[in-house]
Amino acid sequence: MLTDPEFIRRLDSLYLLARKVLGGTLQADRKSTRKGTGITFADYSEYYYGADFRAIDWRVYARFESLMIKLFELEEDATIYLLVDCSRSMESKFLYTRQLAAALGYIALNCLDRLAVYQIGETLQPLLNVCRGRGKVLELLRSLENAETIAGDTQFNSCCRLFQARRSRRGVVVVLSDFLFPDGFDEGLKFLRFNRHDVYCLQIQNEDDTRCMWKGDVELACVETDARQRVTISPREVRLYEQAVVEWNENLRQACARQGIGLASTSTEPSFESVIQDILRRGGLVA
Repeated sequence: MLTDPEFIRRLDSLYLLARKVLGGTLQADRKSTRKGTGITFADYSEYYYGADFRAIDWRVYARFESLMIKLFELEEDATIYLLVDCSRSMESKFLYTRQLAAALGYIALNCLDRLAVYQIGETLQPLLNVCRGRGKVLELLRSLENAETIAGDTQFNSCCRLFQARRSRRGVVVVLSDFLFPDGFDEGLKFLRFNRHDVYCLQIQNEDDTRCMWKGDVELACVETDARQRVTISPREVRLYEQAVVEWNENLRQACARQGIGLASTSTEPSFESVIQDILRRGGLVA
């Protein structure tokens, strides 16, 4: 499972790749557009009453007889928020989804970023409260290993609003889901971007989601609400269903493109390492 030594070794190889992609640094390296105290020189500004006199550049004063202070880039650690879909529709993809979440969380903690993990379903629930540092890796893995799917429709849009009410600090929000939400996804994604989060969608679907395997008279039961309905499935219904899924996924792609949101879609067939490696190498999540 997620706490097995072999699985942790697989995560460590991904972290080493992330370290290489990030330029070899072992600490968070997020440059801020704000200026203040730091180590990387950014600009000069005229001295003003109340400014830190230690920032005065005396060489400039000696040359131009003008008091100027140095401004530096603030280096800020990021806060990574993982929103993991724990609805019953994720059952066949749940281990794979948690492996992806474990890999992203492992990299974040080893890069000394802050990390928080939430489950989304009918409501938003914490799986791992905000933490930081390599010492929290086992707690992360245990929280994901113990997570279970929950009954009820996934209310993604309301979960996004509840998330923002609890966590106003801006950060990188990664949503791991099949994105088959009954109330859609557009409103929730817009809300996260409106609140100035960097948002990334990691869509996981399998053949059960994209293809219809049934034919004839069947009774269908909703995996999330257990609502039942008898239907007759002909080749026409199969085509309509599969086309509807294609259109739904295309709407997700377009919604992400409009909002400047990163998107990666995968089935459960590739290894989770290959998916994370592709994301890292394309820079869509760590940029």
